Amino acid sequence: MSADALAGLIAELPEGAVVIDPDILASYRQDRAFDPNAGTPLAVVRPRCTEDVQATLRWATANRVAVVPRGMGTGLSGGATALNDAIVLTTEKMRDITVDPVTRTAVAQPGLLNAEVKAAVAEHGLWYPPDPSSFEICSIGGNIATNAGGLCCVKYGVTTDYVLGLQVVLADGTAVRLGGPRLKDVAGLSLTKLFVGSEGTLGVITEVTLRLLPPQRVASTVVATFDSVEAAAQSVVTITGKMRPSMLEFMDSVSINAVEDKLRMGLDRTAAAMMVAATDDRGATGVEDAEFMAEVFTKYGAKEVFTTADPDEGEAFVAARRFCIPAVEMKGSLLLEDVGVPLPALAELVGGVAKIAANHDLLISVIAHAGDGNTHPLIVYDPADAAMTERAHQAFGEIMDLAVGLGGTITGEHGVGRLKRPWLEGQIGPDAMELNRRIKAALDPDNILNPGAAI
Repeated sequence: MSADALAGLIAELPEGAVVIDPDILASYRQDRAFDPNAGTPLAVVRPRCTEDVQATLRWATANRVAVVPRGMGTGLSGGATALNDAIVLTTEKMRDITVDPVTRTAVAQPGLLNAEVKAAVAEHGLWYPPDPSSFEICSIGGNIATNAGGLCCVKYGVTTDYVLGLQVVLADGTAVRLGGPRLKDVAGLSLTKLFVGSEGTLGVITEVTLRLLPPQRVASTVVATFDSVEAAAQSVVTITGKMRPSMLEFMDSVSINAVEDKLRMGLDRTAAAMMVAATDDRGATGVEDAEFMAEVFTKYGAKEVFTTADPDEGEAFVAARRFCIPAVEMKGSLLLEDVGVPLPALAELVGGVAKIAANHDLLISVIAHAGDGNTHPLIVYDPADAAMTERAHQAFGEIMDLAVGLGGTITGEHGVGRLKRPWLEGQIGPDAMELNRRIKAALDPDNILNPGAAI
């Protein structure tokens, strides 16, 4: 790439939008997957509006330069890993939001943090439900790119359930509006949903129309500890078969102890597993649901069951669950999974991961959004130990193979990215893989957008 060509991009965009400082470029090479194969980008572009994104993609197409879209870099599958001589296009400066309390919608730019959207709509007495554990640091654009889930999605659904419309810039710089602030709209193909979860491979999202709900009611929380991870997992099927909890989360012994090391909140260090469940139904129904979950946990051998309607007590346990990944990460570098299975296979998946850990002499912690079968095996390893690193990567692949063999998926909410791409065709099959490639080629014929990721 010639200096004159890059100068052309710099001239088209506002002052300071194109960054070429080597130290700054280095900070945009990786997301939280810490892919060791990350390249060094040609430049980082920080647009503030749709027109800036259009100019960048027109330039990239004309010069055959790859563009890696990026939110806040909190992704866990390498979807925002930089490529050599590519542009990293970060939406972090795109931060406007307008809330309409009458239609219960918000129109937001992608650079806002999930927590900031929640706070903005809460000022109008509304609620944006999707809540990844990283909600305080992850962006709405990144959430849409991976179709992020979270702790409450067992009842309230995932990101795509709250995306009513998008503005998307295609590879050639064309900006299209899809959907809008209508709760029912079946005009044309469902293109809005096509872009949700596409990991920046089909277009760059510059604006999103979000569906909002009335505020969530105060929940009753039920916490149970078990001597058996399988028993804890088996309780999930019984609970979800009879009711819709607002939360149903799983922590194993490793994560319990890692969290307790830091938070010192009196968690049972001897427990093999802990379930954190909640119901936000009001009145007698909520009371009955909490009692039912406590009874189920007891039936499956819980050694202790604790129920509280105090919001502060309940939130303390939710905070413990959210802290699992950073707590386990303090034990070493992580390879993070987010495999999911149908609920009846959850216990078999958890048990299978334990066998894989033993076979490879590795520490693998399992936490889970248990209510929808989405697990997060956390493989702890030392990247300076070549033999351990090889075992960790072998375990990484075996866990995905295990999930697919149980009728599951290699990713429930983190995305395929670059780390999981080799396993994608094995899950969806060659015909569906070819269909994905045809759609990608139709929208991005020069393979400009995030090449090597997802598809």
